[in-house]
Amino acid sequence: MKRIAILGSTGSIGLNTLDVLSALKDDFRVVALTAESNSGLLLKQARKFRPKIISIGEANLFPGVKRSAPRGTKVVCGTDGLDEIATAGYVDIVVFAVSGSSCVGTLLKAIEHGKRIALANKESLVTAGSLIMKKARAKKTDIIPIDSEHSAIFQCLDGKRDLPRKIYLTGSGGPLLDIPASRFGSLSRALVLNHPKWRMGQKISVDSATMMNKGLEIIEARWLFDVDEKNVEVLIHPETIIHSMVEFADGALLAQMGLPDMRVPIQYALTYPSRSSGTAGRVDFDKVGSLTFRKPDRRKFPCLGLARQALIDGGTAPAVLNAADEEAVRLFLDGSIKFSAIPHIIDRALSRHKNKREREPSLTDIRCADEWARSEVRSSCCH
Repeated sequence: MKRIAILGSTGSIGLNTLDVLSALKDDFRVVALTAESNSGLLLKQARKFRPKIISIGEANLFPGVKRSAPRGTKVVCGTDGLDEIATAGYVDIVVFAVSGSSCVGTLLKAIEHGKRIALANKESLVTAGSLIMKKARAKKTDIIPIDSEHSAIFQCLDGKRDLPRKIYLTGSGGPLLDIPASRFGSLSRALVLNHPKWRMGQKISVDSATMMNKGLEIIEARWLFDVDEKNVEVLIHPETIIHSMVEFADGALLAQMGLPDMRVPIQYALTYPSRSSGTAGRVDFDKVGSLTFRKPDRRKFPCLGLARQALIDGGTAPAVLNAADEEAVRLFLDGSIKFSAIPHIIDRALSRHKNKREREPSLTDIRCADEWARSEVRSSCCH
């Protein structure tokens, strides 16, 4: 029986992971759960799954969680709590379902301790992909992606010795695919968050609307699959049946297909290399009809180009890109800026960043760049 820790159990990925584990309860045991601030749901989950340990991110919530936790469940807090869980001897698989780049240190420690990583946190690879993959190779640690696109690529490449000639990352196009850019300055928060296919957290929903999510996925694919940026292409695929494709040197294309249901890639990351019966639905091709593709409009969605350029620039540019995006999205969700301002804010931070390309950035370099970018966005938007 595999023992599972879920970092971010109260978010969308965490909830889907617990749904999968409920169906596979004979093969897995939940031993650790964490949340940043949703203490009520975390405690509810703890009472149901009876983990050995739970962690709450916000320190002011710790006393209340500790008082209300089930008997026998240890309660920890903050980054130290995440680190304790990710390195515990009683954990076999760590599901990184937290959002943001703050978990990079915890991820590196989990790899150091030989845990299998089920990774839904794209920001960690965007900001520190080289460090993470180097550590994973040295420790012979499996990093299994949970993102539907990267899970699809992982499945297509499984057992193939040849590197792909090209990777096609597919995307629905988000909620603004057919809305003209001239309206972007007056879009409501509700419209931006109303994704046509996926139910996700607010931050990733905004990234889908700007298509920054596809830009971040390009960077993620570069590190996960050791491919050059120019060999990763983005295709708009509104039906969301093909989750990504891989092309090989002989012209053969492999595609992974299925309904848009995050439980499929989550379950595969947990059971790999085996497959088990799941709870997801099946594709009815008679109802699907046609599968269509088109190239994204880069002028309408400039975040794609910003992400590509950050990857090409290297150094700490991807960390600045990610941090500036997180801050700009937060400002939009707070009502402080218009949706159309997001790419301009990110572009300005990248243009003002003094990148160090002469050497591979250390974790300290990455954290300093992250902090600088956040401060730069906040200060520039307050004046």
